[in-house]
Amino acid sequence: MSQGRLEQLRSELDAVNLQLLELLSERARIAQEIGQEKQKQGVPDFDPVREKKMLDTLVEHNQGPFDNETVRHLFKQIFQASLKLQQVDHKKHLLVSRKKKQEDTLIQLGSTIIGGGTPVMIAGPCSVESYEQVRQVAAALKEAGMTVMRGGAFKPRTSPYDFQGLGIEGLKILKEVASEFGLKTISEIVDPAHIELACEYIDVIQIGARNMQNFELLKAAGDVQTPVLLKRGLAATIDEFVHAAEYIVSRGNTQVMLIERGIRTYEKATRNTLDISAVPILKQETHLPVLVDVTHSTGRKDILAPCARAALAAGADGVMVEVHPDPATALSDAAQQLNIPEFHDFLANVKKSGLL
Repeated sequence: MSQGRLEQLRSELDAVNLQLLELLSERARIAQEIGQEKQKQGVPDFDPVREKKMLDTLVEHNQGPFDNETVRHLFKQIFQASLKLQQVDHKKHLLVSRKKKQEDTLIQLGSTIIGGGTPVMIAGPCSVESYEQVRQVAAALKEAGMTVMRGGAFKPRTSPYDFQGLGIEGLKILKEVASEFGLKTISEIVDPAHIELACEYIDVIQIGARNMQNFELLKAAGDVQTPVLLKRGLAATIDEFVHAAEYIVSRGNTQVMLIERGIRTYEKATRNTLDISAVPILKQETHLPVLVDVTHSTGRKDILAPCARAALAAGADGVMVEVHPDPATALSDAAQQLNIPEFHDFLANVKKSGLL
């Protein structure tokens, strides 16, 4: 083959490459439109039946020189790239996405702003057990300079025979004590019918790990304007977590915070596995404040402080920890709650790092 012929063929190939690129770009634009229609209709992005039909048609019309398997492989790569394009395009349009809103969402609780660059410490008992118990904790938190207290009034438990919380009475106790000490309160709500009532008693509605995909509860929380603290599910992916938050925001309530509380893995050294990487990922991909619950993620008092420091170093907007006047007598999660002197030591340890 002469040098002139080689250059001619290469020129022809270059021209075909550009034609292919133009056709691939046109195909990509059509795929994006299809993705938008799928989103409107609630149709899954991936349709294996449709993909098989397209591949079969291509193989049927294949005249070589590529064999059928090569044709299938090449077009599957194109299909996968198109699917990824649809998924990225869909993510871009999520209301919680950083691509939709560049500015950080700020949650104002009295004088405390969550998400504004100054991390917060949130503490309180796992369960509201009595007025006296909550008041003791509140006094200790106030003395330590804390402004936000957590406390469980409704307790979804693994066993139906375990303490389930005081319910509405627990919310009333939280409000009474918080009013006395000037604290803001967070408490979990498990029934959509209780959302509006809860707004009368607490400052932040918590949706727990077991209810992260309780879609009716998410919708109800989205229908009010009370801030929501959404916990990551026990085995939820980050994508599922983000979409759960989208349920709330899409209903009109933009005051949503995310909290990593550990995920279930094969590891038994801790109660759950703290996914520290979730913090920077969620901060990059969403504009919502991100906190870390070091108590539920570890279940171990001896490593709460280093895990809190790690969370703050990773960019968390706050840390949540459980505190009880007498953990040995606690009606839930006794082993993992700090007593008040232990809480003061924990707080001093974290503050010593300069991260809080």
